[in-house]
Formats: sequence, structure tokens, C-alpha cells
Amino acid sequence: MPLDLGLYERRADYKSEKRCQRTSLAFYQAVRDLLPVWLLEDIRAFEAFHWEDEGRACAFSPSEALLYALVHDHQQYARHLLQRYSVHALDMPSASFRCCAHSATPHVSVAVRYNRTDILKVMMETLKDFADDGKRKLLLNHRGCAHADGGKTALHLACVLARPECLLLLLGHGACPYVTDRAGDTPLDCLLQQINQSDMDMRSKRVCLGYLVLFMPALRFRMRTELQENPALWSRLIGQQALQWLSGQCPPSLLVQCMRQVTRSVPDQQLQSLPDFLRPPDFRLHQS
Repeated sequence: MPLDLGLYERRADYKSEKRCQRTSLAFYQAVRDLLPVWLLEDIRAFEAFHWEDEGRACAFSPSEALLYALVHDHQQYARHLLQRYSVHALDMPSASFRCCAHSATPHVSVAVRYNRTDILKVMMETLKDFADDGKRKLLLNHRGCAHADGGKTALHLACVLARPECLLLLLGHGACPYVTDRAGDTPLDCLLQQINQSDMDMRSKRVCLGYLVLFMPALRFRMRTELQENPALWSRLIGQQALQWLSGQCPPSLLVQCMRQVTRSVPDQQLQSLPDFLRPPDFRLHQS
């Protein structure tokens, strides 16, 4: 009876895949348990593998390890990966870590989704190491996967999820507030829709709105007509002054216009660090 070599190959692949699943899970649990950085790097370099659809075992890259660190908020490990490997820690992960073949590098969006502001700060600093400014802007402004993120950028997610600290970090480091998602909405459109749909986290949403006003000197957004046609509703939701600014009835206050100049001249300006008397009194907009 002839030897079925294909059977042995399939069995070998099956064993390799099972071994990869075990080591991959062990690495995931090690990051989840916040084990020391040196131990995690030993596991990643010598013990842990993940299985790709093409039928091969792959070691975890720094980029893939950073995704685990983001999910489990292992700040020390994330900082080590970003400092040790710089922009390579933000490379495209392998196919098994992406929703589809057309999705882009997901790290910034994952940081926003899980509200990992401390890690996001280090990521934004790392972006300065990009020699090509176009790559940095692409990483900040790319549209996410249509299945997982609905084709939204990280800025869109920060508005949808009401993450003001993430939003400010992204805007302060050059993310463009005019990029639209696959539905044609800017981040401001998404935020206004969230304000209209639910009163949950309203304070955070209004702070996000204030940040967008600072970084959008030209208020180009799809829902502007909606604000003009329903002033009573939007005055109640965001306040009369904010409504007048956004609908184009009057310009922002002189202090807000000055703050816009500050944010443009100092790109990574952290507005939270400013004393209260330097913050525009209307910056928090309409507080309930």
C-alpha cells in the first residue's frame, strides 16, 4: 500500500497549528496578566507563535505585541515597544490581526476604542520619528475597516465614543478634522449625531465639541444645514452660542480665535494643562 505523504503533512500542519494556538494564547495571557517587560520579550522572541491562514507559523512582531499591550493597557510594555522599535512598532500587523485585507494599521484606532490615553501619548510622540510626513498623516487619518469601524478614522471614533482626551491628542498632533468617513460624515457630523441621539456622556461630548471648534477654523461639515433649519432643537442641545458659531451666524469669540492661533503654532499644545483663566469661558459650551 503506497504511503500517503499528504496525510502526514496534514497531521504535521495540524500539530503545528495547535502548538501555535497554545503559545499564542499563553502570550496573550502573559500580557493580560501584566508580566514584566523582559519576560514578555523573551516569550515573544523565543516561545510564542501564531498561525497564519497560508499554513505557516509566525513569530509575534513588535507591532502585534503592541496591539496586545493596547488591549490590556500594559503601559510599560507598550512604552518599551515604542521606544525600542520606534515606528516599526506601528507597522502593519499580519493578516490574522486584521479584519480584512484592505484594512490599515489599526493601532491608533485601537488606542481610541479602548481609551488608552497614556499609551496614545507615547504613540503620538513616536510619530515624530517618521522621516516621511505623508506616512505620519496617513497613520493618523486613514479610514478604518468598513466591517469593524464603519470606515471611520480615529478622530471619528473619538467623537462617536466621546473620548475628549484622545480627540485632543489626535488633533494636537496633526489629525485632520475634515476627513470624511465612508458615509461622507466629518468627525463633527458624527459628534453632532451622537449629541442628538443620546444624552449619555453629554459633558464629554460637549468638551469634544469645544476641541473641534478650536481646530476647525473653516467649519465645513454636512450637518450645518440641519443646525440652520432646526435652531430650537440645537440651541437646547449645544447652547445658543455654540449654535451661532457652528451655523455661521456669528464668529467665535476673540479668545477662541486666539486659542486657534496657539494650537496651530504649538501643534502638541495640551489644553488641559492651561489654567482655568486662560481657557475660554465658552470653551465648555453649554453645560447642563
